Amino acid sequence: MPAFQHRFGVQFGAKYIIPSMWLSLWNAASPIGMMFGAICGGVFQDRGGRRLSLATGSFLSAIAVAMCYVADLPDDMDSRRGFFLGGKLFQGICIGILLCVVQTYMSEVLPVRLRGPIIAFLPIFTLLGQLIGSIVVYTSLRYKGATSYRICFASQWPFSAVPFVLAGLLPECPTWLVRRGKLDEALKAQRRLDTASTDSAAIVDEIHTSILLEQEERKTHTYLDCFKGIHRRRTIIVVFASTLPQLFGLQLLANASYFMQIVGMGSSNSLIFLILGIGLGLIANIVSLWVLNGFGRRFLCIATLGVAMVLWLAMGIAGCFTGIVTIWYTAVTMMIITMVCGMGIWPASHVVAAETSSLQLRAKSQGIGWFMSGISTGVFSIILPYIYNADEGNLRAKTGFVMAGFAAAGIVGTWFAVPEMKGRSPMEIDRMFALKLPTRAFKRWRADAVL
Repeated sequence: MPAFQHRFGVQFGAKYIIPSMWLSLWNAASPIGMMFGAICGGVFQDRGGRRLSLATGSFLSAIAVAMCYVADLPDDMDSRRGFFLGGKLFQGICIGILLCVVQTYMSEVLPVRLRGPIIAFLPIFTLLGQLIGSIVVYTSLRYKGATSYRICFASQWPFSAVPFVLAGLLPECPTWLVRRGKLDEALKAQRRLDTASTDSAAIVDEIHTSILLEQEERKTHTYLDCFKGIHRRRTIIVVFASTLPQLFGLQLLANASYFMQIVGMGSSNSLIFLILGIGLGLIANIVSLWVLNGFGRRFLCIATLGVAMVLWLAMGIAGCFTGIVTIWYTAVTMMIITMVCGMGIWPASHVVAAETSSLQLRAKSQGIGWFMSGISTGVFSIILPYIYNADEGNLRAKTGFVMAGFAAAGIVGTWFAVPEMKGRSPMEIDRMFALKLPTRAFKRWRADAVL
């Protein structure tokens, strides 16, 4: 926003921009905080439960929003930027807690048929949040001075309250209750999740059996256990799946409005394109609810990464030229990439990360996954402005060449590391990993096969 750039930025030619160093720090603050929040969330939700962790993360996020709201009050420029950095860092910790808890909860309570589509709601609601935020920013442009961006910050408070309210309405996760030895409470919670015709007792018995089998293999439940024995391979897959969103270019797409201004588009048009891109991405993620059940996770990851790689490469080539055509071509390309990845690699990466981890170490595996997601987001947040920003690398649209290389790396990694787990129960997945099946053998394996 022009008023925010004027208050926190420096004059560069005829307009104000955010210095690359501070832009990188602000972009990296949230994912760095998310790293620590995810690790803390992995431990806290195993001790206090999923509901308490959800409520705690929600309450703390409201405090983080308040820190950002008052960040422009100091007179000194560095103090303003530093206070805003602190607010984003603290908000990242809250995000890490919430993401870790939400993905763990969903992966534990959802039946096999709904696991893929419902976990795909993670990117759907991410885009929905960005869409709401972009509309708030666009409508706030008519206000002058600090009021314009303060309205944007204040609009986050009502959404901070939503998880807090949900924590009071949702039943506790039956898997956590079984692990704590509270079988009667687990059965009550499972009945709240099931329809009247579902045999909730049988589900709780299956959860209990799975946990007992895992406990016979390993008695402890620490982060170190995630890197021992057969769990090491599963953790590596979770970690890789957590980096896939950055490899298809999520961080650059998330900052599309500012990036398009650097390429040469006006601030108003850049926000309109951002809103259109988010809207199309939201539609694509909704379509992914069907696509994830119709196609395998592995196929979707490789196919959509391949399309994204070609599109990024074409954008890089267009960036070798100047003019209005390059500006509009870049904007359209980024919207198409958002749609393509929204139907495949983005939701599929979350599903892969959720399905791969074992029940015994699921909370901590998700903590490690979101920790790595924070690292990858932080790294990309730091390096990308130095690549495309006008006061540093100044690659502008030629940044597409760089993103095409990352997408290619994602394709290679997925081909060799990510197995197909569509339609498999947790016990089947445990069995396949215990048998140390090759990556491409997962799809053909049958539970009744004699090996």
